[in-house]
Amino acid sequence: MQDRVLVFDVWGDYAHFRKIYTTTSPLTYSFPPRTAISGIVGAIAGLSKDEYFRYFFRDRASIGCRILEPVKKVRIGENLIDTKKSMQRIINRTQIRFEFLKDPVYRIYFGHSDGRLFRDLRELLEEHRCVYTPCLGLSQLVCNFKFAGEWSMRRCGDEFQEINSVVPLRSLLEPPEFEEGREYFSEVMPCVMGEGREVMDYSEILYERNGGSIKARTRDAWELENGERIVFI
Repeated sequence: MQDRVLVFDVWGDYAHFRKIYTTTSPLTYSFPPRTAISGIVGAIAGLSKDEYFRYFFRDRASIGCRILEPVKKVRIGENLIDTKKSMQRIINRTQIRFEFLKDPVYRIYFGHSDGRLFRDLRELLEEHRCVYTPCLGLSQLVCNFKFAGEWSMRRCGDEFQEINSVVPLRSLLEPPEFEEGREYFSEVMPCVMGEGREVMDYSEILYERNGGSIKARTRDAWELENGERIVFI
């Protein structure tokens, strides 16, 4: 496990991280799964689409996510065209209602065992440059990003403490303390994909809808030098 992470914020007008079990009426996860964050990092760093998944196995990459703005969802109808018969003329089209996240803002935490990739990504983030255009789930949902810093981190104890990031349920040592006035949800997400783009691991992840912290005992929480506490997904 690395002892330093790159921290940057991403945001956009809309986002859509399609739930894998939805087809005719696509629904979205409330925040980017680990696989989607890998895509954002891969786009900024310029990793090849054919091989970038191998850079993000858990033994190489540490990835965390924090919700910075309340989760808001809207439904928008989109016209899908049939490209099998013609790429030039619209012969058939079907209107599908997509669920989108509105005005999403997330904080990404990223560590990697490859020092060169880590340094190259830091340079790109600092200079607000990217090799490919990053997006929030779909190619038309382009996102912006801002570098927050490269921060050291240390492992926390296993007492109850405020966790600022989303929290995988399997990292909990006991049920969290649910606080009045907060809205807690969990979603089962794909976390690791193989080089053949097959999902190798899923995880149920707990989050607070308005971006609030979660008071919990976990076996693998980390405290950053700015005081944030996170759990990697």
